[in-house]
Amino acid sequence: MLNLTVDGHIGRVTLDHPKKLNALGPWFWDEMPRVFREIDENRDIRVVVLSANGRAFTAGLDLMAMMPRLPVGGGPPDGLRQARLHQLIRDLQEAITCVERCRVPVIAAVHGHCIGGGIDLITAADIRLASTDAVFSVREVKLAIVADLGTLQRLPRIVGEGHARELALTGRDFDVEHAQRIGLVTQVHSDRDALLAAADALANEIAANPPLAVQGTKRVMNETHRADTDRTLEYVATWNTAHLITQDLGVAVTAFVSKQTPEYSGR
Repeated sequence: MLNLTVDGHIGRVTLDHPKKLNALGPWFWDEMPRVFREIDENRDIRVVVLSANGRAFTAGLDLMAMMPRLPVGGGPPDGLRQARLHQLIRDLQEAITCVERCRVPVIAAVHGHCIGGGIDLITAADIRLASTDAVFSVREVKLAIVADLGTLQRLPRIVGEGHARELALTGRDFDVEHAQRIGLVTQVHSDRDALLAAADALANEIAANPPLAVQGTKRVMNETHRADTDRTLEYVATWNTAHLITQDLGVAVTAFVSKQTPEYSGR
């Protein structure tokens, strides 16, 4: 469901679970760190293109598939359960951060829906391109969740604080024109085929440059904000360890499954 192919100096990572709109289930979180370690160890790869098969880039976190991994439940206070939740969040963060920390530049090519965890993923990339049918959403707040995998750290640096706060606090969908206007994507193309062709052209342009200079440029630019990213990822993991499991979360999950409109109590 997560494929890596190498063509010359270009590595292609493809989300390939189209029957579920590439919803990010255990397959994704388990495989991403392994795939990007393989990329880092392959000195022939100079640029990565990240894309997806099917009708959407990703529908976001596959909440139902991930539920068995969530250390939740009633009963008395349980410090071990809370520690496991904190570690789970940190592990999921690493599956996104490995894209940002990848030795070589990563170009995200987005078509169709890119929801929730998809925003975490593409904001960890160096450059984002999209097709005209792309639709984006920082959806977590609508599910009674504080986004904890990197969007709140990285999106403001890409689009600015005002735009990032508006998108994160409303959870609304926004189209590719808005995404380009605020700087989330730098190029828009007519369809998926044209998008992938443009991503390949950009990747080859970058790969033609001296690889150590390219890698050094990425490393220096990342270092500007690395400490802040690390610190605030730990902060949100700690926050959600304490505050993730709420009555409103149960309401949100029930409403999601039943396709009803939730009513939140703030508890």
